Amino acid sequence: MPSLYSEITIDAPRFAVWDALVRKEEWHRWNTFLYDCDPNRPIRQGGEIFLALRRIEGEDETEFQPRVLMVQPNRCLRWMAKVPGFRSEHVFELEDIGPNRTKYIHQERLSGLLSQVFLPFIRRDEKEGIRRMSWQIKRYVEHYYRRQW
Repeated sequence: MPSLYSEITIDAPRFAVWDALVRKEEWHRWNTFLYDCDPNRPIRQGGEIFLALRRIEGEDETEFQPRVLMVQPNRCLRWMAKVPGFRSEHVFELEDIGPNRTKYIHQERLSGLLSQVFLPFIRRDEKEGIRRMSWQIKRYVEHYYRRQW
């Protein structure tokens, strides 16, 4: 199963990183990869959320409605979007690596018959978007949340 992966160390406690990650109505302040299209839909296990992603800054967005598969507060968030023949699962994991230091991991797992067809077209741009989001959440949490903890 192909996957795209990014990890980064954030100088902040895990709860601060989690808060930024799940407050999707605030993503517009820091996130240029994923956008919240319906702030009234909370992130809750089993629910659907309405998002858009922009692989390259300045290009058109792709809207999708993933189902939230797992919410483990301060630890893990997973969702999956599906179309016939293609599935995309985003996994966000947070790990303590020291006092007020968190490892942020974001990976996207692609599966289904069409994943091998789509992958050559999206791999570089999607990987860049995931990497960009990692740097942006780091910058946001370290700057804005530092005052609160």
